[in-house]
Amino acid sequence: MKEGIHPKYIDATITCACGAVYKTRTTVGDMTVEICSNCHPFFTGKQKLIDTAGRVEKFHRKYKRGTKVETEVTETTA
Repeated sequence: MKEGIHPKYIDATITCACGAVYKTRTTVGDMTVEICSNCHPFFTGKQKLIDTAGRVEKFHRKYKRGTKVETEVTETTA
């Protein structure tokens, strides 16, 4: 490797807003992040399905899935 062209690879501490602290190595240095794997809803299992503008119902109507859609279909055909 050539001398003097590569950045310094130093120890760093990454701190999350939830209080989690990670030790790693980076060329940037210490960092502060807003969300990490300890508090992210996908990794914690607390993820909520947010229905914006009835997209879930639209999907169920399109593919005729779910109990609510089946009752709507039977009511309109009867």
